[in-house]
Amino acid sequence: MASRMKEKYVAEIAPALNKKFGYKSVMQIPKLDKVIVNVRCGDSKNNAKEIEAICKDVAAITGQKPVTCKARKSVANFKLREGETVGVKVTLRGDKMYEFLDRLFSVALPRVRDFRGINPNSFDGRGNYAFGLKEQLIFPEIEYDKVDKIRGMDIAICTTATTDEEAKELLTQLGAPFTA
Repeated sequence: MASRMKEKYVAEIAPALNKKFGYKSVMQIPKLDKVIVNVRCGDSKNNAKEIEAICKDVAAITGQKPVTCKARKSVANFKLREGETVGVKVTLRGDKMYEFLDRLFSVALPRVRDFRGINPNSFDGRGNYAFGLKEQLIFPEIEYDKVDKIRGMDIAICTTATTDEEAKELLTQLGAPFTA
């Protein structure tokens, strides 16, 4: 069972991109590679219950068990010791990635207060796009009553596009709500 977005990509978006940019090979057509969802939890690094709550939220949002990220070295200024948990991340690929992006673009982002679109200038120069969300409550999977603390998250969308223009066209066709 392929997702709606993946079927749309195969049927409409890939041929449209090929026509617009005139690739010599079908393998040059940009496609989504992976989506990384990252929540940092530096302020709750010694609280196992909070880290567990973050993991539960991220798992509910993405449908995949997250991995905890540990500090590589100690930094005295940040009161950080090597091996402490500083974040939680999930790397989505394949159908789960398409499902997540579909829900993000069509359901979650429109629920952001005063939402006008995401910044079209947040590309990294190599066809990848990253942005941050201020709260996890915009996802319908999160129950408002059970949230202990509002946390933000970073979402990085990695594509096989070589330029920002190609990547922007790909994400626009997939339904990314960029501001004008």
